[in-house]
Amino acid sequence: MADDLSAQSQPLGGFLAQPPTTMGEAQCRLTEKQLGFYQEHGYVAGVRILTDRQLDQLREELAALADPSRPVNQLFYEYHSNESTDPKRVLFHALGAWRIGAGFHDLLWHPAFTMPASQLVGGPVRFWHDQLFCKPAFHGGVVAWHQDYSYWTRTTPMAHLTCWIGLDDATTENGCLHYIPGSHQWDLLPITGLGGDMDAVREVLNDQQWEVFQHPVPVELRAGEATFHHPLTIHGSFENTSPRQRRATVVNVFADGTQSDADEPLLEGVPVIAKGERMEGQFFPLLFDPGAGS
Repeated sequence: MADDLSAQSQPLGGFLAQPPTTMGEAQCRLTEKQLGFYQEHGYVAGVRILTDRQLDQLREELAALADPSRPVNQLFYEYHSNESTDPKRVLFHALGAWRIGAGFHDLLWHPAFTMPASQLVGGPVRFWHDQLFCKPAFHGGVVAWHQDYSYWTRTTPMAHLTCWIGLDDATTENGCLHYIPGSHQWDLLPITGLGGDMDAVREVLNDQQWEVFQHPVPVELRAGEATFHHPLTIHGSFENTSPRQRRATVVNVFADGTQSDADEPLLEGVPVIAKGERMEGQFFPLLFDPGAGS
């Protein structure tokens, strides 16, 4: 088996060295308008993260990682060749690509990602985990409505942030993200499932929330662009019936100082961090500290 890249708590070099070189600090920072939009709506979209050459590398790595003819790499925390509950649909979903692919590893330290992330969490940023989501053409499955933190309550406090990066153009036709603006101000809702029924969330909403649900906002992105969202912002994506696939990588982070809230592994195969202890070390590296310089 290949080396576990989580042992390297810094970029390996090649991915971020590809021209054009990493953007300057001022270019990477979100504007006051973008920050204000995030505070009001619970997300901010259209942030350019990847160059065309970086996209090419990640797509190549993803093709190898998702190849059904190859054995599943044991370094993944989770690996679902199809997480859809609809037998006519396919949703590839995996956690842990950063441990296997050099590009997915170095993406974590990309200033075009870490600078906005630091602004949004309000300080130093640590890595939580990554995800891959792939919807094939014509029969791609849904990602049902959910709040990310409902899956992360084994950590405390709720100081998390999600960055969703398109590896293809994401449109309403091929299953782009949809948000419920302002839902980051709601309470934490019970889990109703990830790969199945888009209507299951109705069971946990009051009438006022359900009324808001009638007006979800689709977020179409060009390949290489990203959206950042709050851990309580409700989001989901519909099926892909288009002739184009829709691939994405997701980087989840939290503010430095976040603690374990469980005396069990936080991710499959990761050593236990005792409840009340800070989440840090090999599997939760510090990605960016604005006080120490970039």
